[in-house]
Amino acid sequence: MEHPAEPLDAWLDERGVDGYLIDADGSDPAQRYLSGFDAPDPYLTLYTPEELVLLVSPLEAGRARRMSAATTVVVTTALGADDLRERYGNETAAEVIKGALCARHGVDEVAVPPNTSVQTVQQLRNRGVRVTVADEDPLAELRTAKGPAELAAIRRVQGATEDAFIAAIELLRACDIDANGHLSHSGETLTSERLREAIAVSLYRADCRPGPIICAGGVAAADPHDRGEGALPAEAPIIIDIFPAAADSGYHADMTRTVSVGDPGSRCREWYADVAAAKAAGIDTITAGATGASVHEAVSEELADAGHPTLSSDPATTTGFIHSTGHGVGLAVHERPRLAPGGGALPAGAVVTVEPGLYDPVIGGIRLEDLVLVTEGGAEVLTDAPEMFVL
Repeated sequence: MEHPAEPLDAWLDERGVDGYLIDADGSDPAQRYLSGFDAPDPYLTLYTPEELVLLVSPLEAGRARRMSAATTVVVTTALGADDLRERYGNETAAEVIKGALCARHGVDEVAVPPNTSVQTVQQLRNRGVRVTVADEDPLAELRTAKGPAELAAIRRVQGATEDAFIAAIELLRACDIDANGHLSHSGETLTSERLREAIAVSLYRADCRPGPIICAGGVAAADPHDRGEGALPAEAPIIIDIFPAAADSGYHADMTRTVSVGDPGSRCREWYADVAAAKAAGIDTITAGATGASVHEAVSEELADAGHPTLSSDPATTTGFIHSTGHGVGLAVHERPRLAPGGGALPAGAVVTVEPGLYDPVIGGIRLEDLVLVTEGGAEVLTDAPEMFVL
């Protein structure tokens, strides 16, 4: 059986366990990766070196057989789920079914991820299955380097992200500036919510799930995770951070641009140039084998040399560059590897963000973020969206 989790075989062998079991719904990245399937309700995936088994409800059986990576799909009713519920209730029925699944596939001892519920662990143990709770999910490491199909999925959603950004730019460019210094479109004040709507509509049309889009203008942009609300200011930075997932594959993209409708002033323009230079410095440092820490340090040094406070130079600062440089992107929008202090070696095939920013509550914030593929020869920038500050 060929499966991207095949290196898990050695991990199981080292621990002397028969299989790896995940009890979660399809929003769990490890579940999605191992099963190749997405369902809104929890289901069981049991991986052994010989087979990949999914235990699903009758509602999901047809899709699981067509779409999952499973060699075997077992339906709960085939294990007597309905009769068991009538006799014992849901919790005991689930316990019997989980134990029966392991027994049916010759699994006496199983490993589970560290985020597995205590209930699931106890249910398995009640049925005589020996359970090892992993200190760390081994799939997190396996998911770091992306294969060709994963990269194709990420490229597709990145393209949709860029189209959505262009939709936002078109809306912003059609705005006027009202007497209060706010943006106005067709006689109505343009709000963060309205700009997010334009982005979300574009993403939905591309069959992507928008996620919590950031459209933060003015002083709101000084908080890196402020989504923004209310009227958007003119002649001030507006941070647009888009990180959707493709509905079909579950893979994410992540991109940030900062724009201003009208001139935000010389200080903001200087900040923008400094952030762009720091992003370029970080990307230039990326290659397979380089550490995430070294990429972060290159970005921090570039900004510090330009006269900005950073956490590297002042761990107590609340202005300037106040976050890490980036993170891995895949089935989760934040996953390994880390471009941050202590970040380890970057493997070829990892997809990471490089997203320096500068923040000050008096001014606002500026952030630029590209999606980057780590290669043996350096970095391939997957982001093709233009960098345009003053619209």
